[in-house]
Amino acid sequence: MTPAPNVGRLRMDMHVHTRISYDSLNDPGRLLRAAVERGLDRVVITDHNEIEGALRMQKLDPTRFLVGEEVKTREGADVIGILLTERIPKNTPARETCERIRAQGGVVYLPHPFDTRRSGGAHLLDELADVIDVIEAHNARCYRPSLNQQAAAWAKAHGYLVGAGSDAHTIAELGRGVVELPVFEPTREGLLAALSHATLASCVRSSPLCSVASTYAKLRKLFPGA
Repeated sequence: MTPAPNVGRLRMDMHVHTRISYDSLNDPGRLLRAAVERGLDRVVITDHNEIEGALRMQKLDPTRFLVGEEVKTREGADVIGILLTERIPKNTPARETCERIRAQGGVVYLPHPFDTRRSGGAHLLDELADVIDVIEAHNARCYRPSLNQQAAAWAKAHGYLVGAGSDAHTIAELGRGVVELPVFEPTREGLLAALSHATLASCVRSSPLCSVASTYAKLRKLFPGA
């Protein structure tokens, strides 16, 4: 059943990393506290090529956190799966990645598609049109506004649902990309129905200095004793 708009609205950040990602140091406990403090009712954990961190967060708060994964496909483009139960390996072909997400009852979410600096998948949009569910219309780490504008325009022109995410690799970034949507059951059908009534909210750009934090996280993991 399609949920009615403007009834029981939730705030959801659809793109967040934990320290399981190679370029993030986000501690699960601090992430949970920040989500509560910032009024985020749902948070999709989308670590790079892993779901371990998402499963940990879901154990901390089963309602608030949804299991996702940002998969680096064989073609080099990122594809996010939401509501996953099984990890999809890095370098899986893009179409197979999307099909495996759907086979798990998940939602295919294409992040920052026009940001070629960060593995955007714009070059695959036509090829994957039949297996993409949602386009990320706001990514807080897209430092050029035109990149998000292009994504939103493409989604509107082709009739796709849109989402938003902070792409938070640090606690400070959490909540900089949010959708407001009706209460939904954590199923593919429930999330897609809710997103059909979603609005973008609290969508601001992060500072380019956030990239420095990600570089620092990578170095800390490469040289933990330094």
